[in-house]
Amino acid sequence: MKKNILHICKYYYPEEGGIETVSKYLVEGLSEFCNTVVCFSTDGKTHTETINGTKVYRIAVMFRLSSQDVAPAYYVSIRNIIKECKPDIINIHCPNPFVYPLAAFAPHGCKISLLWHSDILAKGVMYKIIKPVENYILKKADCIIATSPNYIHPTSPIYRYSDKTEVLQNGVIVSELEIRDGDEKRIREIHERFGGRKLILFVGRHIPYKGIDYLIESEKYIKSDCRILIAGRGPQTEYLKSLVSSDRIVFLGKVSQDDLRCYYHAATVFGFSSITKQEAFGVALAEAMYCGCVPVTFHIEGSGVGWVSLKGQTGEEVTLKNTEEYAMAIDKILSDEKLRDRYREESMKRVRENFTDKISVKKADFIFKKLLEK
Repeated sequence: MKKNILHICKYYYPEEGGIETVSKYLVEGLSEFCNTVVCFSTDGKTHTETINGTKVYRIAVMFRLSSQDVAPAYYVSIRNIIKECKPDIINIHCPNPFVYPLAAFAPHGCKISLLWHSDILAKGVMYKIIKPVENYILKKADCIIATSPNYIHPTSPIYRYSDKTEVLQNGVIVSELEIRDGDEKRIREIHERFGGRKLILFVGRHIPYKGIDYLIESEKYIKSDCRILIAGRGPQTEYLKSLVSSDRIVFLGKVSQDDLRCYYHAATVFGFSSITKQEAFGVALAEAMYCGCVPVTFHIEGSGVGWVSLKGQTGEEVTLKNTEEYAMAIDKILSDEKLRDRYREESMKRVRENFTDKISVKKADFIFKKLLEK
């Protein structure tokens, strides 16, 4: 008889984002378990649906506090959900501090795992309120799952619990990145649109820790004839557009998955400009590398970014927030074909051998089965 896992996520498919991508392929890939999902609703309504065979409970948000969704209905609903699905494991995708007290509802014998996507970096009054709840869930958890060995770092609250911490690397959904019929034509159209120039691509939400303003600042130091394409959108979009004074920078807006795949394959350099540990891994970074788009990153102490892309092996890594060094690294890749080809091959190889959805699911299956044996 299959064991049951209740996944408590912040959001779930079809919502977009790195954590949502990971949540989806884990839930759908862990086929030896019966999986159920609880998450916040984005349409203001509490409802239940089935997605690709998985039951998903979406709980309406009452309000937001310091960028965190708060839904008192969680505390009303979760008891009934637990009674219905009878979980053997409750897997909480973190950070999600306002649902941490839900662990108190775990039935006797149920294991609690924390998939630790990122620390909470805000250290003001709000974190002082959250910290006791965070300490509670870290102590109560039977297993903590970090997305890279780099994140088990003295600067992270999970460091104190390294004796019960496992590493589960994120993965890319390979089927969404492989070249399909019609893609080569679309890739040619992208190159033609930008006059055949080398392309530097950014992909992600327009929020402060993504460091897009540093990518924009670096443009003035780039000597190569190129274009910087910024895909995605977010609360910073209009502010970021106001920083641009060059026609070499183009905002693409929201890009469909099919089009994004083609942009990954069309671009030469991936401008991964994240600047804080909130970027714990970088799913978009791994996606770009899988497609042969060579990354340039900042060094972020305690982040898994430097573990996904290895400095001098799969791409360039420069001093944090140093935009002149960032521009020099881009020029180095664009001007040296042999170096570019080596980075490209090593990038694709690293992701294929370490960071695919199948590899991640296989490791997750091992971790959860080991947890149940304890």
